Amino acid sequence: MWQQKNIRLKARNRGFHLITDEILDALPELSSINIGLCHLFLQHTSASLTINENADPTVRSDMESHLNKIVPENAPYYQHTYEGPDDMPAHIKSCLFGVSLAIPISKGRLALGTWQGIYLGEHRDHGGQRNVQVTLQGE
Repeated sequence: MWQQKNIRLKARNRGFHLITDEILDALPELSSINIGLCHLFLQHTSASLTINENADPTVRSDMESHLNKIVPENAPYYQHTYEGPDDMPAHIKSCLFGVSLAIPISKGRLALGTWQGIYLGEHRDHGGQRNVQVTLQGE
């Protein structure tokens, strides 16, 4: 069995955001899959997906703070600056984390660890709504 759908995430400010519930709310068909795989693909070049701590929100703010230190705005060597100082750093951050995740499905649920959640890394100050193409496969 294969299913595919597009999920439109609400707009968020820059930072790392826990989106596990938003993804799960959009996937009621997940409960019918005993064993399988959920592939998430973010259709953007200035945001990212990753899996990390789902309980303590300071992890998300620390991730954003550290990432801004290793990928600063206004670096004098950036040439792609047409859309503002957060544009090129957003593309670099997206490449560092990536735009897709493959998560096992077990007994109708995503087989995430106890403390794991799905993050959207919004790397623009005002990125707008983001689209995630979801492919479910399984039996």
